[in-house]
Amino acid sequence: MSSSLPITFYDIAQAPPVEKTCCSPNPWKTRLALNFKNLPYTTTWVPLPDIPKVRTSLQIPACRKFQDGADFFTLPIIQDPTTDALVGDSFDIAIYLQKTYPASGGGDLFPPQTLDFALTPNLAILVPLSERRGGPEFAEYANFNANVDAAFSVHVQLTVQEFPLDPATAEATKAEFVRRAGVSSWDDFALVGEAREKTKDSFRDTLGGLAKLFLRDASGPFLLGARASYADLIVGAWLRMMCVTLPNSEWEELRGWHEGVFGQLHDALGVYAQVK
Repeated sequence: MSSSLPITFYDIAQAPPVEKTCCSPNPWKTRLALNFKNLPYTTTWVPLPDIPKVRTSLQIPACRKFQDGADFFTLPIIQDPTTDALVGDSFDIAIYLQKTYPASGGGDLFPPQTLDFALTPNLAILVPLSERRGGPEFAEYANFNANVDAAFSVHVQLTVQEFPLDPATAEATKAEFVRRAGVSSWDDFALVGEAREKTKDSFRDTLGGLAKLFLRDASGPFLLGARASYADLIVGAWLRMMCVTLPNSEWEELRGWHEGVFGQLHDALGVYAQVK
């Protein structure tokens, strides 16, 4: 099947200009996948406080829950007029795009490969969520997605203070993050001095296991050498967040860790990073 009608892609609006500050990793997974598939789409930008209303209006239930059992309403969502499909989870969207448009753009998002990266146990995630619902389809990729998400999420406090909040919704967004994390104020997210250096060291060490996968094929920059797959897009989406939210000096540090594999991946995925 080919798509002639543009897909509507719902992403989270950050500070204007949103095309430069968009940095939420799960929407970035979808944007990279849409561009990889070279599918026509338009972006609908949704302020973070409006996400529950948008999901509810589209009758798409939350696919995760917070630790207290409350629904976690988030994006991305795609609405495909070619098939009348509505899909509201980044991994499910990737599967949908592959099954519906298998030959489009860069081809197969899920080529067979070994993705044996596992997060070091006993690292605390700032805002714990329930496990993603879903069956064993593309299980190797699903497990990789979960472990990469966890590896970055446990260090996400590094990004909070320079997060590009939209001034129009900043106070409501801060209050929502404070509520999600169970802390008393936005200032509790501050990470400075020795504590920040320790978190950076933990981040670098945690990503060492991931870097080994990229070093298996010296032709790089992707896990399968010159051929990108959804696994590369998963990591690349988190790197997009880090590029926007880390201080410049720390982003440059991350780019150089582990023989520079993450900087090379980020740059190579630039061809799929157009914001439409």
